[in-house]
Amino acid sequence: MTTAAPEGTATAPLESRRRRLMPRWRDYGRPRELALRYLLLVFVLFITVGPLVWQVLSSLKGAGEDVFGAGASLIPHHPTLRAYEQVFDQVPVWTYIRNSLFVAVISIASQLVFSTMAGYMLSKPGWKGRGLVWVLLMASMMFPFESIMVSLFLSIRDMGLVDHLVGVWLPGFVAAINVLIMRAAFLAVPREIEDAAMLDGAGEWKRFRYLYLPSAYGAILVVTINTFISAWDDFLWPLIVLRSEEHFTLTLGLARLQTSSFGYDQRLVMAGSVISVIPVLVLFVITQRWFYKGVSSGAVKL
Repeated sequence: MTTAAPEGTATAPLESRRRRLMPRWRDYGRPRELALRYLLLVFVLFITVGPLVWQVLSSLKGAGEDVFGAGASLIPHHPTLRAYEQVFDQVPVWTYIRNSLFVAVISIASQLVFSTMAGYMLSKPGWKGRGLVWVLLMASMMFPFESIMVSLFLSIRDMGLVDHLVGVWLPGFVAAINVLIMRAAFLAVPREIEDAAMLDGAGEWKRFRYLYLPSAYGAILVVTINTFISAWDDFLWPLIVLRSEEHFTLTLGLARLQTSSFGYDQRLVMAGSVISVIPVLVLFVITQRWFYKGVSSGAVKL
C-alpha cells in the first residue's frame, strides 16, 4: 500500500523544479510569432545569400545555357568549370591577386599600428588637444569619399604615385572608425590594473604592450577583417589611380571581363565575381567566432 508523500517533503521541490525546467511556449513566444520570426530570417537569408548562390550556379552553366532571360534556369543542366578555366587563361588572375594581397597586407599593417596607438592615446585622459582630436575624427566620418576624391588624386599625382600600388594604399593608411574601435577597447581596461602595473615599475610602452594590447585582441581582429575586406573589394580608387594592367588589383582586373574583347560572356563575369569573393568568405568563416566577440567587446563608446 502506497501513501502520498506528506506535504513539505522533497517531492514538492522536485515537481516545481521539473515545471521550471520544462520548455513552455510563452518562453519562446506564441507559435504565430515564432513562425513569423523564422519567415523573416528566411527572407533575410534569401536576400543576403541568394545573389551569391545565383552567381555560383550561373558560373557553372555550359556554353549553350542562358544566364539571363525568360528561358534561363537557376540550376545548370550541364555544370562545368569551363568559365573558370577561361578566366585564368584570358586574364592574369594571379597577378591581380598578388597586387590585391600587397595592398591588403600593408593596409592591415598601417591600420593596426596607427589605430592602436591613436586609440590608446585617445583613451588616456588629461592631455591638451584630446577633445579637438576627437572632434576632428568624428567630423572626418561625416564626409563621403567621393567629396574628397579629386583632392586626393591631385595629392597622389603631385607625389608621383599614380599607377603605383602605394598610391592605392596611402589614402586609407588609417581610418577614423578603427581608431574609435580601438579607443573603446582600451577604455574597457580597468584603471586599477594600470595603476598596479605603474606601481610595479611598468613604463608607458610596457603597459601598452603587455596590458592594453592583450586585452584588445578581439577589437584588433575586427580592425584586421574590416581593413582586409575594404582593401580587397575597393574598386573606385584603384580605377582612378592605376593605369597599367600589371598593377591592377583583382576587382579592377576582373572588371575587364565585361568589355567587348571578351565577348560579353556573362558566365565569365559570374566566375570572376566568385573568384574575387572566395578569399573574403574563407577569412570570415575562419575568424567569425572571434570577430563577433570583438564586435561586442570593441563597440564604440561615445
